[in-house]
Amino acid sequence: MRNMLWLCIFMCCIGAEQTKYKLLRCLEVDGRQGVATDGQHYFVSGSKSLYKYDKNGKLVAKNTTPFASYKIPCNHIGDIDVFHGELFISAEYFMDGKGKDIQIAIHDAKTLKFKRTFKFDASSGQEEVSGICVDRDRKTVWMCSWVGGESGNHIYEYDLTTGNYLRKVRLNPAPQWQQGIFYYKGNLYLSADDGDAEKQQWDHLYRVVLHKNNTASVTMEKTFDDIKFPGEAEGLAVDPTTNELLMHFNRGKRIVLGMPKGFYPGYTREIHEIYVYKIIKTP
Repeated sequence: MRNMLWLCIFMCCIGAEQTKYKLLRCLEVDGRQGVATDGQHYFVSGSKSLYKYDKNGKLVAKNTTPFASYKIPCNHIGDIDVFHGELFISAEYFMDGKGKDIQIAIHDAKTLKFKRTFKFDASSGQEEVSGICVDRDRKTVWMCSWVGGESGNHIYEYDLTTGNYLRKVRLNPAPQWQQGIFYYKGNLYLSADDGDAEKQQWDHLYRVVLHKNNTASVTMEKTFDDIKFPGEAEGLAVDPTTNELLMHFNRGKRIVLGMPKGFYPGYTREIHEIYVYKIIKTP
């Protein structure tokens, strides 16, 4: 009886505050990788392109040659973030499920043109980059990795001002196929393409709570069973003016080891969409 009482108390405590996500709208965009917002515009990344939209989905700028000034060869952009008028780009050379030559590239948010890079530190052990975000409180930059093994078991932190590598944090447990990362109200959030579209399985959002010993607890935050088709979850962001969650999804094209392999029945092209959710805290 006493054990049951403590169990009830425990369940009430962990359920004291929950977060719900109400789908508000969906916008079709160009670009299949990431999303960011400064509250005025939506920024979208393709594998080899950058786009800027107003919040009604009207295209206002694009850069289809973003690697033109890069000093290291690059063919792939992942998720992105925007901070103080600059776009933070997770870039690399990616082929057949493997990444190399990781870069932290900075572009101008107004023009989408390249400005500078942070130096990547190979001693981190990171083997691929799928997403990047700015930690507004710690003044740092975080990156996640799509591949498995030790690279995907950690997230990686750099100093926002100097660009110096700071540390890696072990995820417990580590979500499979991480695609995007974002910092919001004290915690990090990861999107993961961990549902098998071949089996009509949905993808997920995870909440990451950092600890002092370079570890982090990871809990599932949402199952995306309210989207149009169980395709690919990609990047994420939160609108600082509305506190709306933005989730990037692709549907229609079969993807194997990160590479396109034809279409699902009923599709002749891949569709890229931004799903906008209202974040609701419930007692």
